[in-house]
Amino acid sequence: MARALTAKAVEAAKPDQEKRREIPDPALSGLYLVVQPSGAKSWALRYRYAGKPRKLTLGKWPLMGVAEARAAASDAIDAVEHGRDPSADKRATKAARLEAQLAERDKVKTLICQYDKRHLSTLRSGKTVRRELDRHVVSQWGDRDVGDIVRRDVIDLLDDLADSGRAVTANRVRAYLSKFFNWCIERDILEASPMTGVKPVAKEKSRDRVLNDDEIRWLWMACEAEGQPWGPMAKVLLLTGQRLGEVTAMTDNEITGDLWHLTAERTKNGLAHDVPLSKPVRDTLAAVERIVGQGGYIFTTTGRTPVSGFHKARNTLARRMAEVAEGETGQPVEIPHWTFHDLRRTAATGIARLGIPVRVTEAVLNHVSGTGGGIVAVYQRHDYADEKRAALDAWARFVVDLVEGGADNVVRIGEAAG
Repeated sequence: MARALTAKAVEAAKPDQEKRREIPDPALSGLYLVVQPSGAKSWALRYRYAGKPRKLTLGKWPLMGVAEARAAASDAIDAVEHGRDPSADKRATKAARLEAQLAERDKVKTLICQYDKRHLSTLRSGKTVRRELDRHVVSQWGDRDVGDIVRRDVIDLLDDLADSGRAVTANRVRAYLSKFFNWCIERDILEASPMTGVKPVAKEKSRDRVLNDDEIRWLWMACEAEGQPWGPMAKVLLLTGQRLGEVTAMTDNEITGDLWHLTAERTKNGLAHDVPLSKPVRDTLAAVERIVGQGGYIFTTTGRTPVSGFHKARNTLARRMAEVAEGETGQPVEIPHWTFHDLRRTAATGIARLGIPVRVTEAVLNHVSGTGGGIVAVYQRHDYADEKRAALDAWARFVVDLVEGGADNVVRIGEAAG
């Protein structure tokens, strides 16, 4: 009596260089080990259905072992005994799976994932674009077929953003969508873009919003009332003058003593940057209760990712500012709209207001002058570590004095340097 196939026997089975071999398993009638001339091995079941011979491929060796092959063959034989053709069932299952894959492949959320993998991941701004597409596009259209998106859908999406006070965001989303749909055309996914004829929601003007002394004081008090993460984060934005994305993704590992080191990968212009941390900044960071997680982020609600939801956070702080202002003045105060980026501009203006040279202010902000060579290029090769520290210390004292004693008690740069 022939012995049942074992894993060792299957492993030892040699191919025929001329044709494939079918080695029956004596343990189960109809089950065969198929050995191709290339040496590849698989399992198959031969059976009869409706009076006709049939063959069912079960799986490849070694992904499907001997026991698994016998179990699969037994299930198939059981199906035949109950009047079903397992080969037909397999074809139907495969067709359904393929149909599901086809239905998924052209969904907006699927294509944006591919767009990120094949294009955005190669760009320095790719993470920002992906975040905005997820936030404003995938959240609305994720399960829709990209071919069903028409110009009216785009206009409605952008209008909703603009009506919520985010006209600039609407313009950015329009630009991101335009590039995404063009990518879809290049990949032969779409024949035409629904962005054709869609104009920017609003004409953008160069922003020059700078918070005045009262607004700085009100913002600071609003931050203290709000608490973490947004209160401390806004304070650090104001006191350091660094970009929103750089501050929100700050980690404890980037800080050594009173110096915050940003690698080239962490900055917008791709230049490594050291930011001296004034005492008020260090005190603010020390007061933030850490949430343990893999990312080590300081400003986080999960411990794994930096904070998000900046529009809502800004609105919350703005409302608290208005409450503080009304409590101080005894009447409602209309505070012009500001953004988190305006805090960077406010810091730059404040530092200049204290008499700091422009080249030092640019060093603090990690700006690169566009004037090219000459003396400016020489200055930009200089780190300005001492000058940056003096400037940020002076600016922090300026802000603290505004909060604690009003504008009359501001410490000027000459006194700070002394």
